[in-house]
Amino acid sequence: MDLMQYVDKGGIIVYILIFLNIIGFTIIIWKFLTLPRKNAMVKNIRNKVNTENALTIYAQIEYEVKKLETGLTYIKNIASIAPLLGLLGTVYGVFKSFEAITKNGLGDPSIFSNGISIALITTIAGLIVAIPHHIAYNHFISQIDAIELKAKKEIVKS
Repeated sequence: MDLMQYVDKGGIIVYILIFLNIIGFTIIIWKFLTLPRKNAMVKNIRNKVNTENALTIYAQIEYEVKKLETGLTYIKNIASIAPLLGLLGTVYGVFKSFEAITKNGLGDPSIFSNGISIALITTIAGLIVAIPHHIAYNHFISQIDAIELKAKKEIVKS
């Protein structure tokens, strides 16, 4: 069986996961390309900061950091929702298996194998989508935290 047959067999849930994956990876690539290096971001924050008031400095740093976090909520939500969609597909597949057993009896194991196949395909698809999004989210949050700490250390100190 080729990949598209698996996708078709997984049904609407796998198509939803593919759609979420496309959205998520678009944001991930955008973040990798646009998230500046620490020194450049700190310089950008320093240029925008009014050094007269420490409260203003912290507020400006927080504002700039919040701008850097744009899009990360989507990545986080995809990482959280994808396994749940996989689980939904699992429950649906098991339900289809029991439905087939109820309708046709337990004589032939191939009767319920279609439902089990759906369950496994959607579970795998959910995990395949969730894992890289979870890793990317943690990576970006770590980078942004480092930028924020460096900005606070360098700008407030000066």
